[in-house]
Amino acid sequence: MSGTTTISTYLLQRMHELKLTHLFGVPGDYVLDFLDQVIESPLEWVGTCNELNGGYAADGYARMHGLGAAVVTYGVGGFSALNAVAGAFAEMVPLVLISGAPPLKRRAGKALVHHLVADYDRQLEIFRKVTVDAALLDDPATAPALIDRVLATCVTRKLPVYLELPADCARAACLPPDGPLLLPERTSNPESLAACASAIAERLNQAQRPVLLAGIEVARFGLGPELLSLVEQVELPYAVMLSSKSVLPELHPQFIGLYQGGWSRPEVQQQVEQSDCLLSVGSWMTDLDTGIFSIRLDPERMIEVGRDAVRVGEQLYTGLQPEDLLRGLQPLLRGRTYLESHPVRPPVPAAPFIAQQGAPLTAARMYAAVDSFLDDSMILLAEPGDAFCAAPEFMIEEAERFVVQSYYSSIGFCTPAALGVGLARPNCRPVVLTGDGAFQMTVQEVSTLLRQRIPAVILLINNDGYLVERMLHEDGPYNDIAMWRYSGLPELFNGTNAGSGVVVATEEELQQALQRAKAEPDRLLLIECRLDKLDACEGLQRLGATMRKG
Repeated sequence: MSGTTTISTYLLQRMHELKLTHLFGVPGDYVLDFLDQVIESPLEWVGTCNELNGGYAADGYARMHGLGAAVVTYGVGGFSALNAVAGAFAEMVPLVLISGAPPLKRRAGKALVHHLVADYDRQLEIFRKVTVDAALLDDPATAPALIDRVLATCVTRKLPVYLELPADCARAACLPPDGPLLLPERTSNPESLAACASAIAERLNQAQRPVLLAGIEVARFGLGPELLSLVEQVELPYAVMLSSKSVLPELHPQFIGLYQGGWSRPEVQQQVEQSDCLLSVGSWMTDLDTGIFSIRLDPERMIEVGRDAVRVGEQLYTGLQPEDLLRGLQPLLRGRTYLESHPVRPPVPAAPFIAQQGAPLTAARMYAAVDSFLDDSMILLAEPGDAFCAAPEFMIEEAERFVVQSYYSSIGFCTPAALGVGLARPNCRPVVLTGDGAFQMTVQEVSTLLRQRIPAVILLINNDGYLVERMLHEDGPYNDIAMWRYSGLPELFNGTNAGSGVVVATEEELQQALQRAKAEPDRLLLIECRLDKLDACEGLQRLGATMRKG
């Protein structure tokens, strides 16, 4: 075959074309030929300590970069990464999982090879359930078209995909790309677009108390700039939700605060729920985003803009792209003044943290110190549990400076995700806020952060076990975990040239540690914060009380 490439090189070229620069994962015999070609490609290989962490790192990378990818071997590798792919599917993250597979000659003979589960189709069948598209690249004649289809679907739908590559197909010759990757054209029906924009404009123009509620899909589909332009043209006050925190800048005169139903600040809840026209863009009404369904929103006063449809009162509009709608709305909306349309009581930035001499560290004061420490050069990753119950009240000044897995809520996500975040945004510093229980699940990736010289700040909340479970239910011995010397991990991982650890138990010690982190911007610092066993933030206490009521 003249003018050929290989299936592996074709796939790598297409991913590079989509601006991907890093691949995460773990080697294994069925994927080694592919990895040889990765090393020869422009993409950088980042080996992780296990496949689950590789998936989490690719997820964090994708949230910042728009696309992420992980590479694993068959069976033991693929199924180890399954939870990360499921989380990406739940939270609309465009992640590509590439799995090596046994050679075709073994497949044809149905040989009982290592890493096999039941039959050769089982892994592909399972991943079809948690991806938007999946394909077996077993034929050089069809592989290029399959790769193009799967990658284009991943990018346009913002959902994970799966590619399975048999070991003896990695170097199989196939035709090279005959042009740029063609992404499906996302266009709006002109008549539906005009009618929908007119209906929305009429409601917003007549409203006395309009409010924008920006949801998670604003981040996934890159709608932030268009939405901010609309906010500033119309002087529209806006709120966000936990899953969409930081999709728009919070240091903005029109920012109301974070809306979580009955868990919101009273001023935020009142302004959102009493709005006579609530424009909800890309919002998901999940349990944690709604304060365990404590919202009081009148559907008749809402405009709901989603990825598949727009609802204005009882009228449903389909065939629209949200970005087209936001652009089409702007010329139809009347301008307002700040005095006419503004937050009832804007959130107040945290005062500088001043340690109380000799005071033991508490959860409330720890979170106050963290809030004061953060700046717009940092990206905060808040772990499910006490951390993501406290983080809603932090002031994240600039857009896209906050990462949370609030819907799927897989504890252990944030430490390896920081690896992806740090590589996707090398000019920003990851700050991980995690509990000891979550940290123990994926702690190995601290070694990769050190090896990659990512200067993360890891704030490890050491309260001796699963605090979130203790608060959600009557406590039991199943919430106890082994006590580690967490601050010694950078040295254990032979990373003393790139990072270090420190234990803090008082306010002064925490303040000194945070000052040290600022003074050493190129080094990882693990700050082990010693807290009492049941010392929780107000948000987690509220969550626990709500859940116990049923």
